[in-house]
Amino acid sequence: MSSSRSVIKVEKMSKLYRLGQVSTGSVSHDLNRWWAGLRGKEDPYLKIGEKNDRLKKGDSEYVWALKDINFEVQQGDILGIIGKNGAGKSTLLKLLSRTTSPTQGSIKVKGRIASLLEVGTGFHPELTGRENIFLNGAILGMNKTEIKRKFDQIVDFAGVERYIDTPVKRYSSGMYVRLAFAVAAHLESEILVIDEVLAVGDLEFQKKCMGKMGDVASEDGKTILFVSHNMQAIQKMCNKGLLLKNGLLSSQGSMDKIIQEYLSDASPNQANVEIDNGQSKELMPGYAMNIQIIDEQQQLIPEIPVGKPWSIKVRYQINTSLESFVFAIGISTELDVAIRTVFTEAHKVLPGQYEAVLSYTDILLSSGKYNLAIGLSNYEKTFAYYPDVACVWISDISDIRNEKIIKTKATGLIINPLNIYVTKIS
Repeated sequence: MSSSRSVIKVEKMSKLYRLGQVSTGSVSHDLNRWWAGLRGKEDPYLKIGEKNDRLKKGDSEYVWALKDINFEVQQGDILGIIGKNGAGKSTLLKLLSRTTSPTQGSIKVKGRIASLLEVGTGFHPELTGRENIFLNGAILGMNKTEIKRKFDQIVDFAGVERYIDTPVKRYSSGMYVRLAFAVAAHLESEILVIDEVLAVGDLEFQKKCMGKMGDVASEDGKTILFVSHNMQAIQKMCNKGLLLKNGLLSSQGSMDKIIQEYLSDASPNQANVEIDNGQSKELMPGYAMNIQIIDEQQQLIPEIPVGKPWSIKVRYQINTSLESFVFAIGISTELDVAIRTVFTEAHKVLPGQYEAVLSYTDILLSSGKYNLAIGLSNYEKTFAYYPDVACVWISDISDIRNEKIIKTKATGLIINPLNIYVTKIS
């Protein structure tokens, strides 16, 4: 490894999977591979694999779950791995955990790995919780004395003392995860690999796990690789990140930078809605054509970090001269509680195409989904109304430039910074 503190080094790693029924035609494929290897040629099937895009039907029966992945992890790092479903996150963790092998490239690991990839990983359902703890410890190379020294801590952390001598097949999924995490976090491993399984646990236990991961990284020097769709947890826990996209390593660096890229990489259609008016739109006095959610740089932003300024831009068509035209934009919660409706002054308009922009720079909304409505009227009579025409997503993570804002929805919908001044009067 290039650095003495480097514990994981991945170079040009790729993983190829065959789609459909694995046994179909495998003898001929194996013969072709054998013949190519005998002549010192490259595996012919490595050339025909397609990009891992789950939304498109491909022509090849082979797909690259991961392709040309390169990164390095230092001791004590907490690495967050994010990406859409099907991006290759779980495949990457399985490769690092040596559950499966890469098709190409290399993985160099310094130290023992404890993995928590899915509910039941590393547990035998017929064995009791106690027996599974000793089994996992033995797999990690620990002797019985070392496991006994950690045993009480594991059981106490998992909160399953009453059921510790019960076969784990009778555990609920939540109990399974509690014990599995406790085992992985407390046993003597240098690297901890955790997939999205913590989502199975309750909120209290998730917080407990986050705290424990921070402790083992800072105090014990453990390296942690963490996959989650919870951006708030990822931002809080991790100092470095990887962004996977269709099996490719799209970006790596600081966790804040990676999260921003991930949010901005969401489908632009969420922030750019073409409005369907039907065939009668030419008979209307006017109609809305398009609505966009944009940031300060006029870029589409499908998910907005809480505290970040954003704007609504609406393009509309006026078909006839109107003497007292009013354009309105409204925003409401998912439960249809109105937050604010903004109107233009009544004014005269001529036929043509117009653009209206509403900037939300003074009102900061807490995280969540908000619905938008648009109205066009003349002499206070609405001739075109579009309820829930689009939605605004405010994410859990904060705008990095504004650390004063309060993130939690428990404080209310409006989260503008406010000051309370206390004066002693007696």
